[in-house]
Amino acid sequence: MEWSFKLHGGIAAGLSTVLLLLAGLTWLPGTLPLSGSKWPMVAIVVLLFPMFIAALVRMFLSGADRHSMWLAFRCLPGRLQAVLGALAISGVLLMLFSTADAGNLQAPEVKDGRYFVFDTTPYARGTIEVSHSQYEAVLESDQRSMLAIPGMLFAGAAYVAFAAGELRRAASSS
Repeated sequence: MEWSFKLHGGIAAGLSTVLLLLAGLTWLPGTLPLSGSKWPMVAIVVLLFPMFIAALVRMFLSGADRHSMWLAFRCLPGRLQAVLGALAISGVLLMLFSTADAGNLQAPEVKDGRYFVFDTTPYARGTIEVSHSQYEAVLESDQRSMLAIPGMLFAGAAYVAFAAGELRRAASSS
């Protein structure tokens, strides 16, 4: 496999690992220090879209369908398969537990020292005032989702980059 595919997949897998670990840290007591600032999400988006688009372009340039991508993934070393599988499974589990924890509450905000969340319950949609502890629970759940979703997308980009690299290696050797 060419070094560019390894670099692309390695960076995507590394970023996925960092984001999923940060999402897991939201279950620890207290909030993450970066909860009030917007620059981490901007950095994630700025890194995610070029990396994900480049992986998709590499897949399309390889001319592979889903089945051949899966076969190429199966030809990767077992440890790499296990790491990518663990990233995907942990991302899915984080999202499942996050949606189960949050219930129908989302978008926490503070106005004039009071805590508000948006309630998405059918027939009762709207902003409601909540206690500080409920506010923190919704804030952590939102953080978990905002970290786990790009984490899963980075894992997908790593999968596609490594599989496309393996297809390229197989095509050049035959």
